[in-house]
Amino acid sequence: MIRVALVDDDALVRAGLRLILGGADDLEVVTEAGDGAAALSALRKTPVDVVLMDIRMPRMDGLAATAELQRTAAPPYVIVLTTFDADDYVLRALRHGASGFLLKDTPPELLVEAVRRVASGDPMLSPSVTEQLIRRVREAGDGDGDAKERLEVLSDRELEVAVAVGHGLSNAEIAAELHMSLATVKAHVSRILTKLGAANRVQVAIAVHDAGLV
Repeated sequence: MIRVALVDDDALVRAGLRLILGGADDLEVVTEAGDGAAALSALRKTPVDVVLMDIRMPRMDGLAATAELQRTAAPPYVIVLTTFDADDYVLRALRHGASGFLLKDTPPELLVEAVRRVASGDPMLSPSVTEQLIRRVREAGDGDGDAKERLEVLSDRELEVAVAVGHGLSNAEIAAELHMSLATVKAHVSRILTKLGAANRVQVAIAVHDAGLV
């Protein structure tokens, strides 16, 4: 069972999300909060696997709450769910450690699938968000020198895996693409996260994009 927290200052939105997720037999909404500060308090008492996090909320917004969660001993995965898809919001959310970024008009079936994918360690971005990241990389030109230097700590094989992550491939897809076992891919991803000091696969993908390798 995947344990989920809903964080949104609109009670109607939370009710709708609860209804959508309640239709899946492997998902359970175990706690809710109306702002980031309340979410941090609730999650100290009730650990979860995935948090659906709004951005604009009183007291503490979703970006600040996501960053705070990453400082905890065992942070949950965070999917930012919002009506805003501006580049700044997307990149700030991902750099703060979010594992997904979906718009609130995401179809229910995709929302459920996103929670499942993120809980298994794969990032999930809405198509419009993916397009923004691709556009940002193209506009950046040949890549960031600092990002390239940061990736030098990786072995050749780890770099191959990191680039595959940058292409948005799942662990299973990477295993097939690079002719590895799934266990080996997971081990490589774990080492990459440690070496880069990344909170999740999305931050690895951003580093690869910034380096101009995708």
